[in-house]
Amino acid sequence: MIVLPEIVPVAFAIGPLEIRWYGLMYVIGFAAALILGSKRAAGRHSPLGPDQFQDLLFYGLIGLIAGARLGYMLFYDTSALINEPLEIIKIWHGGMSFHGGLLGIAAAVFLFARQHRLNILELGDFIAPLVPPGLFAGRIGNFINGELWGRPSDLPWAVVYPGTAAGPIPRHPSQLYEALLEGVVLFLILWFFSQKPRPRGTILGLFLLLYGCFRFGVEFFRQPDFQLGFVALNFLTMGQMLSLPMIAAGIFLFFYRKTNPLNTEGGHRV
Repeated sequence: MIVLPEIVPVAFAIGPLEIRWYGLMYVIGFAAALILGSKRAAGRHSPLGPDQFQDLLFYGLIGLIAGARLGYMLFYDTSALINEPLEIIKIWHGGMSFHGGLLGIAAAVFLFARQHRLNILELGDFIAPLVPPGLFAGRIGNFINGELWGRPSDLPWAVVYPGTAAGPIPRHPSQLYEALLEGVVLFLILWFFSQKPRPRGTILGLFLLLYGCFRFGVEFFRQPDFQLGFVALNFLTMGQMLSLPMIAAGIFLFFYRKTNPLNTEGGHRV
């Protein structure tokens, strides 16, 4: 059993400005996407140039924050959205949804693709390998904050989160499980898979499929959201229900695009 020390949520302060650990993780994820994306944009098969990529990254950042907050309110805290609509802009209160953030990024990429007359699937393939480092940083932020903890466990690496609603019960460090699978493993698979030209939509499809499967599996070790509990069949969580469409879309893109000769011209490498 591991007792997690109580960590102050504020990483450091500059005068009255407080930089919190979770916000710092967003900065780290954004920086990783900028570095890796710039490298990909310089590649011979990139669908866009470095300057366009920086514009796309700005679109994506806005879509991520707006979508993640709106998604959390819609999927996990609907009553607050109805009773206190202004709560949606109070991101400092916490509450961000990956699935909502993904939809926000998708909307931003769609608008960017239309504006610049680019193929949206090629952009999806370009972006997919840039996402896992941000997921890794976000889950580490969750772990530091002592939130989104796992279900009770008696394993040697079970963690106690003192000073939180988790109580004195040892629990699965599900945030670290997700950081490993969604951050490290997913990144390595996508990065090396994208080294060669692939049919359009294949890299994006692989991302959706693997993330959906990883998230679906880890949810069995993660404590269900207290305000929702299990939402289907008395054992499925909201995270699992939201991951099922991702898995279906990933399977469709990965296998349909791979067998359609009209979509084998795209792809890129670095």
